[in-house]
Amino acid sequence: MSYAEAKILDQSLIPVVDIQPLRDGSDPKGVAKLLHAASQKLGFIYIKGHGIPEEVIDSARAGAYEFFGQTVPVKAAVKVTAKHRGWLGQGGAKMKDGAKADLKESFIWGHEDDDDRTLMDHDLRGENIWPAELPHMSQQAMAYFQHAHKVAHHLMRGFALGLDLDEDFFLKTASRPLSRASYVYYPAQPADLGSSQFGVGPHTDFGVLTVLCQDSVGGLQVEDASGDWIQAPPIEGTLIVNVADLLSRWTDGAYKSTPHRVVNSSGKKRLSIVLAFDPNPETVIDAKDVFGNQHVSQETATTCGEYLTWRFEKAFAYRKKSK
Repeated sequence: MSYAEAKILDQSLIPVVDIQPLRDGSDPKGVAKLLHAASQKLGFIYIKGHGIPEEVIDSARAGAYEFFGQTVPVKAAVKVTAKHRGWLGQGGAKMKDGAKADLKESFIWGHEDDDDRTLMDHDLRGENIWPAELPHMSQQAMAYFQHAHKVAHHLMRGFALGLDLDEDFFLKTASRPLSRASYVYYPAQPADLGSSQFGVGPHTDFGVLTVLCQDSVGGLQVEDASGDWIQAPPIEGTLIVNVADLLSRWTDGAYKSTPHRVVNSSGKKRLSIVLAFDPNPETVIDAKDVFGNQHVSQETATTCGEYLTWRFEKAFAYRKKSK
């Protein structure tokens, strides 16, 4: 049985946007216009000029591979907690009801406050846990997190400007973010598993914004408006970002949260580093705040924390077992 197939990327569907002029202030509105246009198509964008040093990316990747190369007992010592921190083994995530479990394992960590601690004020905010056998892993991971989180902040400023809002609109309640990052490891996927087995099954991302650092292997596929799947291969020097469900909801569907999946047909192992940006748990997600009180929204208002908790309960096996 063959792998699930996808068409070659049409670059007009997922454009490359240089965000350096947004970061340095030389042309923030010009970049905002490009981000705004791309977000109304597939909601996936390659970004260059992101400012994350290559040595920070390389160090994070090295730390991830060192972790996934450990024995099961070492990884199990930092097994995922109720706060969604730690190691999630294969079979621990299923992004769609009725689908096979994803063929991947992950290590998850999150935002830390200035004192290197985290307020335990929500189901998805808690202390990071690190394997004692890898003393440098926390430094490697947090360095990447901090850089990628800055990228997310720049992008959220760009989205706000593209919507003719104050540039800090999406960041006004982001002092205690629910943001988290993941190392996601995909083993080489045998072809005989068939076209219904995925590294990650078809899904949309839960939160506000995803910042993805791919390796050179590839495997990301995005569903286009006609329902066909297109490849989103790695482009050297870029990250790929995508609108997630809460940002789509915040903009009443103007910005698209598009289904995507991972098919690792390379015959090689694959590693991604994922940053999920989400603001404070109590942040109200209401399209009327974007478009005005007269706007008739398709969705009722919710909070970031309530929505994420609901989605996590559906997707992750360890949370179901704890009930």
